[in-house]
Amino acid sequence: QVQLVESGGGLVQAGDSLRLSCAASGRTFSSSAVGWFRQSPGKEREFVAAINWAGTTPRYADSVRWRFTISRDNAKNTVYLQMNNLKPEDTAVYACAAKATIREPTSAEEYDYWGQGTQVTVSS
Repeated sequence: QVQLVESGGGLVQAGDSLRLSCAASGRTFSSSAVGWFRQSPGKEREFVAAINWAGTTPRYADSVRWRFTISRDNAKNTVYLQMNNLKPEDTAVYACAAKATIREPTSAEEYDYWGQGTQVTVSS
């Protein structure tokens, strides 16, 4: 079992930065891939970024590449999503998910554990 808790969301202006954290508990976290997904009202859940258990293979959606950076600190059982140059279209609830695998899945259906999410709102 892995429990996930996101934090770091908030209301910012376009061009600002935020860092989201995904804090995990559970002994399998260090061997789990973690993904970030987002969902805004009226839209389907969207893949944002994922990272493998070792933190060596990040993957990004085209819409956030070069602006967002995913990283992890297994000693702290935490995965981060650094979001720079935020845009109004980044507004959504951001949730992290985990799966015990050597890959870094981009499909939400592949993940086994989910956090509750944190709201990110970017004003223009």
